Amino acid sequence: MPVVVVESPAKAKTIEKYLGPGYTVLASYGHVRDLPAKDGSVDPDNGFDMKWEIGVDSRKHVKAIADALASDNSLILATDPDREGEAISWHLEEALRKRKAINKDTPVSRVVFNAITKSAVTEAMANPRQVDAPLVEAYLARRALDYLVGFNLSPVLWRKLPGAKSAGRVQSVCLRLIVEREMEIEAFNPREYWTVKALLSTPRGQEFEARLTTLAGKKLDKFDLANATQAEMAVQAVSSRALKVTSVEAKPASRNPSAPFMTSTLQQEASRKFGMGARQTMSAAQRLYEAGRITYMRTDGIDMAPEAVTAARDAIAERYGKEYVPASPRIYKNKAKNAQEAHECIRPTEMGRDAAALKITDRDQARLYDLIWKRTLACQMEGARLERTTVDIGSDDGQVGLRATGQVVLFDGFLRIYEEGRDDVEGDGDDARLPQIAQGDNAAFGKSGLKEQFAKADKSENAIESSDTGMAKHASAILAENAAVLGLQSHTQPPPRYTEATLVKRMEELGIGRPSTYASIVTTIQDREYVHKDGNRLIPDDKGRIVTIFLLNFFKQYVGYEFTANLEEELDHVSAGNADWKDILTRFWRDFSVAIAETSELRIAEVLDVLDAALAPTLYPPREDGGDPRACPLCGEGQLHLKTSKSGGFVGCGRYPECRYTRPIGGDAAEGGDRVLGEDQGDEISLRSGRFGPYVQRGEATEENKKPPRSSLPKGWTTEAMDLEKALTLLSLPREVGPHPDDGEPIEAGIGRYGPFVKHGKLYANLKEVDEVFTIGMNRAVEVLALKLASRGGGRTAAAPLKELGEHPESGGPMNVMDGRYGPYIKWEKVNATLPKGTEPGDVTIAMAVELIAEKAAKSGKGKKAPAKKATAKKKAAPKKAAAKKPAAKKAPAKKADANTPAPET
Repeated sequence: MPVVVVESPAKAKTIEKYLGPGYTVLASYGHVRDLPAKDGSVDPDNGFDMKWEIGVDSRKHVKAIADALASDNSLILATDPDREGEAISWHLEEALRKRKAINKDTPVSRVVFNAITKSAVTEAMANPRQVDAPLVEAYLARRALDYLVGFNLSPVLWRKLPGAKSAGRVQSVCLRLIVEREMEIEAFNPREYWTVKALLSTPRGQEFEARLTTLAGKKLDKFDLANATQAEMAVQAVSSRALKVTSVEAKPASRNPSAPFMTSTLQQEASRKFGMGARQTMSAAQRLYEAGRITYMRTDGIDMAPEAVTAARDAIAERYGKEYVPASPRIYKNKAKNAQEAHECIRPTEMGRDAAALKITDRDQARLYDLIWKRTLACQMEGARLERTTVDIGSDDGQVGLRATGQVVLFDGFLRIYEEGRDDVEGDGDDARLPQIAQGDNAAFGKSGLKEQFAKADKSENAIESSDTGMAKHASAILAENAAVLGLQSHTQPPPRYTEATLVKRMEELGIGRPSTYASIVTTIQDREYVHKDGNRLIPDDKGRIVTIFLLNFFKQYVGYEFTANLEEELDHVSAGNADWKDILTRFWRDFSVAIAETSELRIAEVLDVLDAALAPTLYPPREDGGDPRACPLCGEGQLHLKTSKSGGFVGCGRYPECRYTRPIGGDAAEGGDRVLGEDQGDEISLRSGRFGPYVQRGEATEENKKPPRSSLPKGWTTEAMDLEKALTLLSLPREVGPHPDDGEPIEAGIGRYGPFVKHGKLYANLKEVDEVFTIGMNRAVEVLALKLASRGGGRTAAAPLKELGEHPESGGPMNVMDGRYGPYIKWEKVNATLPKGTEPGDVTIAMAVELIAEKAAKSGKGKKAPAKKATAKKKAAPKKAAAKKPAAKKAPAKKADANTPAPET
């Protein structure tokens, strides 16, 4: 009975169902071998010999396959149909041969199927082949390159840039994209421009909007109305003239559907439509594939099997009618660089079944399947037929010209079920439907006016003014007296930050990475804390910036877009059997090893000087007052320099430790930043910028006081609004609310890592608003703490004692009689002593309690003295004693709180 091996148990279960009882189907659970993370795993001096190791978790799976082969002397490798799948098959065969689980006469074959359906699996089993050597060699080359770059470059980063975590062949290039985009945004200078629109009306009273395109007989360019004065003149010119329709032009137009999904476009569309990350998308797609619902999800091909095209056309005709089926099938070919075209597109395995018919319960899988199903059917549907109308309006003297555009859908075609999302595209109003308009019609000004748009455009705090012409004005809009002509201020926008979708799209355009790696690369740079997400936008952290600038200055070739894409292309040649993988490695290592050796000799100070100079335009922009941009804004004497720490790069004063001024790389001291707020009790109170955000500090650090009091600004507090009074309020935290009415212990209010809180002993309770820290009274504090206590243990309140006995006469600590599941007991610290049968709780005396506690402690070793004796008597007990103390030691700091002590997570 042949042994069939696939990657996952889910896939194994589905295939076993199709193959029947004549096969043993087992899972390898992914890759079974990898290069150990130690020196020498790839040996460039010995023909790039690679030392593989079976993972700890994989050993049992390899053993299970080997055990099965002991009785079933035939192996069929049915892993995924890509490079990674081929590599897993190769690893499995190699590992099993080393274990001698495969004999010389054991037939070993490789089968591939693009979809886990009965027909696809049956056809694959009927057409076995051997493991594809060129594909395996391409994998080996990639793995060796990744190891050589990561294992040799990462230690250089660790030594030269404290806090840097790793570098990678593709990972670092991806990070560079994000960092350079952020630098573009920071260097961007917005340019003001104005547009003018008018609300016009047809002779039948139907209103429509038109935008000004001609002024003073000259066609307007984007920046011709550069300020409010010019805009006001334009508004006046339009509103003071009678207008007439000079031409109406209607043109037919069409829209064709997008190609079916490949890996990158699926990730992009899932991000646009559902906000799903690359990893989340691929996880859901993997489960759909393993369940036999879609074809293989790691592909850069967009062609579709002929039988699938036929099935899609039949499903379209049945659901929507024959008019939605084009005369001939649509054929799609890849345009992306380095497209392998080895696999089919991502499509449903059954075209006639939508998400509702499959009854998919998992939300991500249901949404993704619906997206794939709609996109696949849409790609084989008729195009949409539109009519685009352009209406030109002008004044009799030819001084003013306006244009209105709109469109109507004559036949929806593929738009009936699907329309592709768009990235960072602003609407231009062309989709609006225009009323019936004829050439020569008078275009009167609309009566409903544009007052609502005028009001919405006010982004300033300026009061609305009235000009000499009767116009209403504010900082960003001008409204004509007739309220039907509106001038709007705009500014050019910087390029948008990348989302995961747009980043993957850019990587694909450049030929960087492959479908199997997009998700892991984007995830890795976030896990390394080089990049973080704000909403769905990727923003580089200071650590990521420093790493990128370092690599651009010392390893520029290896983070070059073209170099990385060319290397990928060479590896594609290897997979096609047209290049030798070891030749590629030899050429790469020859130059790369020299660069590593040269950089290893540099001192950290030398590296920082180079990076400081490279980042100077960003770190030290010209000051408005013409002063030295490197002058320390706090002490005024020192020069600012780039520095590093475990948390990343930052800018600091060269007079450290006399001056401890710091700010983040992305920070700007000119914007309400570091300054002295005043004095209190002889101490200077200052506002500063640190690596973790702005904070206030009392005095300066000295040898005697290395950590002066400081407090971070709470969320919602701006540096611009900070003054001495607010700073002193923050520095006074934690604030004592008063003694708790139950035990007299103090209740404190403060701001910690997790926000505002009140604290009583070891119990912390979060407050909703920062302001409550300064205003909360005793009643409210007790109520909040009680609610927190009640919420523990699923909403149960702390049990009340049946009888309070008072403090333990010898060791201290309250003794109480409690009601337990197995009857009443005495509780003292961690000792619970059950009452003897027949003893009523009310009859328990202090002496009786002390005796019962002592007996219980002696039996269990929980008493304060008993464990010490036990530890000296028996050596084996000592580790238990130490283990018991560790949790208490960790909790000790919670007894203290200051302005920077975080409230623990609860």
